[in-house]
Amino acid sequence: MTGAAQGIGRRTAEVLAGEGYTVAVLDRQPVEGFALGVTGDVADDADVAGFADRVRDTLGRVDVLVNNAGIADIGPAEGIDPSRFRRVIDVNLTGAFLLCQAFGRQMLEAGGGSIVNVASVAGLMGIADRAAYNASKHGLVGLTRTLAVEWGGRGVRVNAVCPGWVKTEMDDDAQASALYVDSDITDHVPMGRFAQPDDIAQAIAFLADPARSGFVNGTMLNVDGGWYADGSWQGLRLGARNR
Repeated sequence: MTGAAQGIGRRTAEVLAGEGYTVAVLDRQPVEGFALGVTGDVADDADVAGFADRVRDTLGRVDVLVNNAGIADIGPAEGIDPSRFRRVIDVNLTGAFLLCQAFGRQMLEAGGGSIVNVASVAGLMGIADRAAYNASKHGLVGLTRTLAVEWGGRGVRVNAVCPGWVKTEMDDDAQASALYVDSDITDHVPMGRFAQPDDIAQAIAFLADPARSGFVNGTMLNVDGGWYADGSWQGLRLGARNR
């Protein structure tokens, strides 16, 4: 899996290890505590190829790939530097494609496997001041569906989770920049709270496991407390919660 140094990725690696998976991680930061930790950039072709080779040579068959690595860029679209836009696309979308391709080849050769991409509710709807991030996650949703169609009949399932707002280091950084406060999120979510990393990790574990989700393919599993489902205006939303 990728992006396991903190937040959703770290918790997912822990959950999968606890379920008996032998976990290999690729991250720009050193990650310890798992069977194999490799330092590298998911957007770098050579780093991805090297990681895939090391996993194959060290651990053998690959049953699950989790593409979690991602970065954000927040600000008005008219002010985004093109290099920043490209970097978000490279990490969030191109990187996921490179990992899917490298490990998908191994899974197809072996006759089975599960790929779980960590997308976002931002891949399903428009959210202001996140043009690069939204574009990358919309692209990841499209990639997930396309690979599910291409590879499902050959034994490789491809799905995505679409988290809403999660209490992670990325959220801490955004709030430290005074971009929003907790109530901006909790007032919108029907369940009235942020997700925790474990909420997302458990959904990923479900999609990874053929015993629990063996006929689930090409699905975007929202793990957002109802954010995407709620088209209410604010007064109606809060009123429904407080009846």
